[in-house]
Amino acid sequence: MTEQISTLPADDLTRTATVVHADDQGLLHLGIGNGTYTVLVSGEQTGGRYTMIDMLMPAGGPPPHRHDFEEIFYILEGELEITFRDEVHLVGPGQTINIPANAPHGFRVASSTPARFLCICLPAGQDDYFKLVGEVLPTRTTPPTPPTPNVIAERRTIMLANAARFHSEFLPPKA
Repeated sequence: MTEQISTLPADDLTRTATVVHADDQGLLHLGIGNGTYTVLVSGEQTGGRYTMIDMLMPAGGPPPHRHDFEEIFYILEGELEITFRDEVHLVGPGQTINIPANAPHGFRVASSTPARFLCICLPAGQDDYFKLVGEVLPTRTTPPTPPTPNVIAERRTIMLANAARFHSEFLPPKA
């Protein structure tokens, strides 16, 4: 047998395997809009390669937007209506949808029950953006505090002021 010459870098022994359950203590749970987002694997843990977030949304969804990173949704419960460019996709449990970087998109909960889905962003950074605008919550299932008009205005200002820093932009709704 001939000796194999590897072109791969050496194993980085400073990084460890990450094993978590969405309800583990110590995970970061953030209230974003009316949903609760749990950071399962942070960009810090992956050296910025990706982040994975467990999203629980009873209704609604973000406004139309786009960003320069890939975004993958894997639906666990409920249904999402995802608008990708001008195409509408209804995705439910067991389905995955990949949103390519820079593509206009948005989504909303389409089921009468809350939607729960995994969101993977490649590379990482979205977790840090959510930390800026989210309310820290005690558990994955804790609903966010209903925001006052002042809190909504403050969070919107923070979101818009930091969108470019996190390679994102919000788009006007389609007429």
